[in-house]
Amino acid sequence: MLKRTLILLPFLLAAAGVHAQSTPAKKDLVTKILKQQQPGIEGMARQLVEQPMGELLLNAGSVIQTRVPADKQQALGKEIQADVQKYIAEATPIVQARAVALAPGTVGTMLEEKFTEDELRQVLAIMDSPVYAKYQRMGDELQRALAEKVVLDTRPTIEPKMRALELSVGKRLGITPPPAGNAPARAPAKAPAKQ
Repeated sequence: MLKRTLILLPFLLAAAGVHAQSTPAKKDLVTKILKQQQPGIEGMARQLVEQPMGELLLNAGSVIQTRVPADKQQALGKEIQADVQKYIAEATPIVQARAVALAPGTVGTMLEEKFTEDELRQVLAIMDSPVYAKYQRMGDELQRALAEKVVLDTRPTIEPKMRALELSVGKRLGITPPPAGNAPARAPAKAPAKQ
């Protein structure tokens, strides 16, 4: 029995490694899947940009209501909204471009590792097949992997813009920021939850 197992071992190892093997055909199929998924990737990137803005606007709204004279609240609210829209307009294309560029190395690599060439063909051909259900189950993991990479990759570009926006909003609200050395450490951005 042991001798037969040893003889079969190379075949078993080869069969177990079928998902890890990449071929030009698999790469082409993954490229096509990523092209079809580009709107979703861009949507995830947009969420990464917009998500913290909700909290910022909520906090600014609270400060406006409690610290700003009633006759100036609406105008100040519009100015802050314009600042936020400007930030979103500037940051979204940056984050979207990086998400699309990083997708092949994150989502694409995972698809090549987890799916066979035939499964990738089925994903493209029959979006409601059982294989597509497998792909959908990986959705959170794929999105999380890409979001983490996008956040890390865009942080040096986006954080200064976010700080400038926070300073602008704070200035409009009459709030002076703490000295640079006393600023609390910011928690890293989290990937948005899949809806």
